[in-house]
Amino acid sequence: MKDILVLYYSLHGSVKQLASHIAHGIESVPGTQARLRTVPKVAAESEGPARLVPDAGAPYVSHADLEQCIGLALGSPTRFGNMAAAMKYFWDSTSGLWLNGALAGKPACVFTSTASLHGGQESTLLSMMLPLMHHGMVMVGLPYTNPELNQTRAGGTPYGVSHYAGPDGKQPVTDEERKLAFAQGKRLAEIALKLAAT
Repeated sequence: MKDILVLYYSLHGSVKQLASHIAHGIESVPGTQARLRTVPKVAAESEGPARLVPDAGAPYVSHADLEQCIGLALGSPTRFGNMAAAMKYFWDSTSGLWLNGALAGKPACVFTSTASLHGGQESTLLSMMLPLMHHGMVMVGLPYTNPELNQTRAGGTPYGVSHYAGPDGKQPVTDEERKLAFAQGKRLAEIALKLAAT
């Protein structure tokens, strides 16, 4: 079995839900399995250090997870049109992987959730692509052959699946968003297997 890393940061649970649907899409492809990982919350020094192990859910990511995977799905909530600080902080620590070209040629996709419909879904997805492209990863989007891209009224872009969580973060993932997340995971896994075989 080949691992595809699903790396996400989720504060209220919406990005975690998308990660789960993407993981199901990955695991629908024979020969692949999803490796779910997260990053610790960034805290001010006055709040004390982050826990070494999360209280629940996916374990924290390591650089080895990135080296061992054949593909990556990266998810973060939107923070002022950009990825969350916790995710950015992790990527800022990956210069050793960049120097070694450890991720070059591996496929990657991105996903996000926002509190408002016009809260920067697309700019967040594009900003998450930047460090991945610097690592030499191959970006995998969502083609319009997925009819849900034209049907959704909440989230979903050709750059990657997105979700409108609402101001309280409690809007459920819609059927269209769920189908798009599954399709994105499946597409990533299919492409990752082809690239790994070359």
